[in-house]
Amino acid sequence: MVSHSNPCMAQVPNHAPSYVSVENQFPEDLFDAMRGFVSSHPQWDQYRLMQAALAGFLFQHGCQDRAVARHYLDGLFQHQQSNALCRPQ
Repeated sequence: MVSHSNPCMAQVPNHAPSYVSVENQFPEDLFDAMRGFVSSHPQWDQYRLMQAALAGFLFQHGCQDRAVARHYLDGLFQHQQSNALCRPQ
C-alpha cells in the first residue's frame, strides 16, 4: 500500500491527511457503468465515486465511525470546484 499526502485534506478538521492506494478487479460491466456515469457527470471522478460508494456501503451497514460518515457526506455534497482542486495525485 502506498500513502500520499494531499494538502486539500487540511480543509476538513480531524481528517487523516493520507491516501492508501488500492488495486481491485471489477466485472467489466460494472466498470463500464462507472466509466459511463463519470463521463456524463463531470463533477464526479472515479476516486470520488469509489470513496462515496465504499463509505456509503460501510455507513449503511452499521459502521459507527464518524470519519466514514464524513467521507460519505463529503462524497455526496462535494462541489465541482473543490473536487477539481483535491483529486489524489
